[in-house]
Amino acid sequence: MACGLYQSHSESEPTHLRHRNNQILRRSRLMRALAHPRLGPSAAVRSTSDGPRRSTLLPPALPFPAARLRFRRPPESSSPTTRRSRAMPPPTEAAAAGGAAGGSFPELTCPADFAAVAAPGGRISVVGFGSLLSERSARSTFPELEGFRVAALRGFRRVFAHSAPIFFERGIAVEATKEFSSLSVEPCGGELIVVTVFEINEEEVPAFIEREHEFRFLVVVPEGLDGVPFTNRAVVCARYSDEEYFQERCQGSKEIYNQRYGRYNIDKIWRDDILPCRLYLRHCVLAAKNLGEPAYSNFLDHTYLGDRKTTIREYLASTGAGIMEEEPPESLKSRYGG
Repeated sequence: MACGLYQSHSESEPTHLRHRNNQILRRSRLMRALAHPRLGPSAAVRSTSDGPRRSTLLPPALPFPAARLRFRRPPESSSPTTRRSRAMPPPTEAAAAGGAAGGSFPELTCPADFAAVAAPGGRISVVGFGSLLSERSARSTFPELEGFRVAALRGFRRVFAHSAPIFFERGIAVEATKEFSSLSVEPCGGELIVVTVFEINEEEVPAFIEREHEFRFLVVVPEGLDGVPFTNRAVVCARYSDEEYFQERCQGSKEIYNQRYGRYNIDKIWRDDILPCRLYLRHCVLAAKNLGEPAYSNFLDHTYLGDRKTTIREYLASTGAGIMEEEPPESLKSRYGG
């Protein structure tokens, strides 16, 4: 009898069925492990940043199906470097309680999940931290957005550690010097970043997920620059991992991965050895500057290279000197003009 004639059921099972069965198994385990997931305890707060001046009650725990929730704990924060940014207010009692509750963030994995964070009227709050600090960029991506405003996001840091195929498509990636990174955020205890928040229609969610295919969608509670938490929860695009991305989003298919990344010779998406795309970095810095001093200083001092030590302020004063004087080509001036 020839060797290998008989295969186990799992070996002969089609890839898509194995993927589906693995999802069912993971979800059943989560259902047993998670009873009533919460973002943090409810607390009465007075918000001057996200609504009228009246006492409001933070909504109770989101009605997420337990099977769709994944929790990630933020890593230990690195030793801080010298800061020159304007001091932000300490967290309110409600925000501090939420962080003390575990510092975990529910993950949305499909369009149906986003309904759980929809405000009355069916609009979803989205957090912008890079190019979406620019209202012009945000409106070019989401023409029907509403309520564009400045906010703060506690417990996250910005990092240039994401290989972005769009820079190769637009001819602004510099492969020789590894200058083709865009921004992502990742949980980090003790950090706070100034961001933007705006609302989109629920109908725009599938296109949003498709456009940000390689990111993890986490539920967060932004706050005003006065430290008061917003009433509505929001969604932020956070760092994923190459292994999860390949298995979950690409369903273990090399063909899907190659269509999105492989054709640009990108064999690893999340890397710590790449540098910011020059025009993109300039665009983000200008966008932050246009939002005012708190956003500008915060971007310079709380955005890091892949080493998680070098701030953008330090980078622009050394290796990245000259980036802010470089003009984008005429065809991209509007897109990368801050």
